[in-house]
Amino acid sequence: MYSLLWLCEAKKLEKRLIKMKLEKAINIEDLHRMARRRLPKVAFDFIEGGVEDELGIARNESAFARFCLMPRYLVDIAQRDQTAKLFDRVYASPFGISPTGAAGLFRPGADLMLAESAARANIPFIMSGASTGSIEAAARLAPTHTWYQLYAARDAKISEDLIRRARDAGLGTLVLTVDVPVASKRERNMRNGFGRPLKMSLPIMLEALMHPGWMAGYLRQGTPLMENWAQYAPSGSNADQVADFVSSQMPSVATWADLEKFRKLWPRHLVIKGILNKDDAVRAADLGVDGIIVSNHGGRQLDRAPASIEVLPLIREAVGDRVTLMLDSGVRRGADILIALALGARFVFVGRATLYGAAAAGIPGVRKAISILRREIDLTMGQIGCPSLDQLDSSFVYNGAR
Repeated sequence: MYSLLWLCEAKKLEKRLIKMKLEKAINIEDLHRMARRRLPKVAFDFIEGGVEDELGIARNESAFARFCLMPRYLVDIAQRDQTAKLFDRVYASPFGISPTGAAGLFRPGADLMLAESAARANIPFIMSGASTGSIEAAARLAPTHTWYQLYAARDAKISEDLIRRARDAGLGTLVLTVDVPVASKRERNMRNGFGRPLKMSLPIMLEALMHPGWMAGYLRQGTPLMENWAQYAPSGSNADQVADFVSSQMPSVATWADLEKFRKLWPRHLVIKGILNKDDAVRAADLGVDGIIVSNHGGRQLDRAPASIEVLPLIREAVGDRVTLMLDSGVRRGADILIALALGARFVFVGRATLYGAAAAGIPGVRKAISILRREIDLTMGQIGCPSLDQLDSSFVYNGAR
């Protein structure tokens, strides 16, 4: 009885505090701080952390910081248009939501919150291959805005069935992520005792009690079920056992032969995510992919990998317009999105920004993150004298070299 009352009061208090803080949030960093306060260290560090020395995360941000935007004045910018066409759709903004695994651990139902918010904002949402929602549920909420991220499973039949389910659900784009050939050394997770499933040891539990809003959700839900994988695990598996099964299937090495097979199985737009080498980009184009997301996995896989924005121009030069180039990793501001577009990306995806919003405040937090980035894009377009994205090119970018 007392525990139930505690949970109810904690939930009411959290809602009041969230509303007050969300109204004051003016940038993504504010949502970042809100998420940090709400989440226990073991969960927050999973979002925040990279691998080894976390040089990749720092490089992603510093690479963007090296570029300046060169403004042009005496331009009529009274009307500014940030709509962007991607494949066969026109979206309200030139960015979407990257796949972010285990989102349901940070807030119950977060995957579907992200899908619903994306559909409402008219931007794409890529459901993670390690999501805690299902393909079918996301397709019902956001049928024309949900893409699915495929991690190749060790059991080829599982990969083929996931492709079938995405196809039967009516999703228009499949995203094959290729930059997780082996598990990475995420040292924050190792120190915190984070694993899948999350084992609530006494130290983790004691620290989590200092975050009652999160703890209330965890006590109601427990370990979130990885719904897309549940049907492949042994019959009767609980959420922890499903997570163990997923760990037995991933990571798995996807090969060029797999890409050829998936291309034949998937009849709609096929995107490959995680490419950094221009020769790989050319080969992927040769095999008929429709798009490439230039990405270093947000600095969470290979710590010494180059930043996505550093190699984007090289890949653009190599593949030209043969495929649709996109980018993620390191995007923190609307200006970052415009820099990526000016250097050759057709579209940009953000991961941590919207996940901070979901962790901090649920659907209102995701909507806030989207609106912050939209506002920054609009203001920056006005500042640089670029009233529409089709006028944006490399002449707007300055890095001191010319």
